[in-house]
Amino acid sequence: MAKEAVFNLKLEPELRAEFMAAAEAVHRPASQVMRQLMRDFIRQQQQARDYDDFLHRKVEVARASVDAGRGRSNEEIEAAFAARRARILGHE
Repeated sequence: MAKEAVFNLKLEPELRAEFMAAAEAVHRPASQVMRQLMRDFIRQQQQARDYDDFLHRKVEVARASVDAGRGRSNEEIEAAFAARRARILGHE
């Protein structure tokens, strides 16, 4: 990939010195490390958006299920799991 853009960044001298030393310690140019950090950040943000979309769809499906009368009350769920716990623990 051609590298045609320049990215200027203002930061504290101490942070720059520590970053440059850390990059040098792993025998990688600072620009290469920054590109990887940027790619990682972009990937993390995409994963967060994907998860938010997934969660939104899941909530919409659940709401539609409740609206269609297929939902169960909290009391029904609690009773079902209390019976399940009792069965597993042998307290039937």
